[in-house]
Amino acid sequence: MNNTVEQGGSNRKVKLALGGGCLVAILLVAGFVAAILFFVFSLMKSNDAYQHALEAARRNPEVVAALGEPIKDGMFVTGHTEESGGAGNAQLSASISGPKASAKLYVEARKIAGQWHYDAMIVQLENGKQVDLQQAQALPPPN
Repeated sequence: MNNTVEQGGSNRKVKLALGGGCLVAILLVAGFVAAILFFVFSLMKSNDAYQHALEAARRNPEVVAALGEPIKDGMFVTGHTEESGGAGNAQLSASISGPKASAKLYVEARKIAGQWHYDAMIVQLENGKQVDLQQAQALPPPN
């Protein structure tokens, strides 16, 4: 009888160890995936075309009036960027928000000879109105 109780206790310890090991493995994989996503979104947010559009939105009086200040960008940027030397392209969108409301920022740009040329730089407000940031006064590129 004593032998059976000891075996049952050993089986429980083995099951707990296996369950704990699986949990650790799952947490490690989840952490790895989160780190990769953070890295990818950080790269997209650091793109010059995105930074220029975000700064243009922050300086646009119509966007500031609709969203309030400060205007912050969201955690996630979706789309596509590709750069090679002095050439590239970017098609990005991101949520931006202020104390009053939220909006969506859209950027489409081509990099030619090291300079970004914008095909579209638009903020779509919650009411559906679109603010064309290219119609605003020309802004210097971000630092």
